[in-house]
Amino acid sequence: MTYFLRLFPLLLALLLPLTACAADGAAPVEGRDYELIAEPGPFAPLAGKIEVVEVFGYPCIHCAHFEPLLEAWVARLPADVRFTAVPAAFGGHWDAYARAFYAAEQTGVLKRSHADVFKALHERGSLPMQNVSPDELATFYAAYGVQPQRYTDALRSEQTDARVKAARAFAMRVRVPGTPALVVNGKYLVKGRSFEDQLRIAGALVERERAAARRR
Repeated sequence: MTYFLRLFPLLLALLLPLTACAADGAAPVEGRDYELIAEPGPFAPLAGKIEVVEVFGYPCIHCAHFEPLLEAWVARLPADVRFTAVPAAFGGHWDAYARAFYAAEQTGVLKRSHADVFKALHERGSLPMQNVSPDELATFYAAYGVQPQRYTDALRSEQTDARVKAARAFAMRVRVPGTPALVVNGKYLVKGRSFEDQLRIAGALVERERAAARRR
């Protein structure tokens, strides 16, 4: 008995990592790993795809830190998964940068400029966090080959108005508690204890949706 008591702490130390690994591979649990969305619905028609949405904000330092991990994860997604970044339009400077996102998309430079906006805000300080002007944004995006007037027109367009409005409505409907937030198929709001955990849970929920589609 005394020998066992002496051995027990060592056995526990060996077993704990195995337990943690098992938990990492476990199926997501409602309430701990995700919340079911009360008013479910995808951001865009699924068209046979499994949708993963990231609600993010350029002003959000956590989104800036998450971006490299997310980018690598998205690059490995299979063809039946559609990833969509949705800018959070919470008002004020959040709205200004949501408009910047959609104007960049409209002018065809979003993919090349997306990560650099985070760096300009949070590393270089070459874009202001508050009260950014259309001219400042147009100057920034000119580096990607967009004529300033064309970018300014896109920034102020009805199309951008409508897309920011849709982004705001989605974030409100799914009740994102903050950014970055991941939403799978408009049904699951991912929780998670870390960025890596969020991506693990999102991947498991994608698999759940794929399995459910096969059964239909």
